[in-house]
Amino acid sequence: MRMTLAIHPEQYTIHSFSPNAVLPNEVFAQDMYFIGKTQEGLSLVISSEMQLDSLEQEPGWCCFEVLGPLGFSMTGILSKVSGTLADEQISIFAISTFDTDYILVKNNRLKSAIAALKKQGYHIIESKDEV
Repeated sequence: MRMTLAIHPEQYTIHSFSPNAVLPNEVFAQDMYFIGKTQEGLSLVISSEMQLDSLEQEPGWCCFEVLGPLGFSMTGILSKVSGTLADEQISIFAISTFDTDYILVKNNRLKSAIAALKKQGYHIIESKDEV
């Protein structure tokens, strides 16, 4: 089976907050966001269009969505994608959900990432509407 990755049209920013931070309600109204919290901090990935007062922020990330659903029995998907990109010296920020994986790459590396993934046989589409 040939794996398909969809590129999201928007760019994302990765924010760092203190672990006790209270996020603005507007965050929860967004179409897509990811929150991770540990004892050390709270991380938020959200559309770059939303401006937030975070401790640190890293804008300019593009998102590949692994089109699924991917059952928990499917192994190595994220490993293969991240390995392909690592071979090209492309850093990633990976997020997994119950249904699928998301791989974020910096905007200035998107074209290289697409080329590397296509070379390994991945099908890349510009939006999920192309499926």
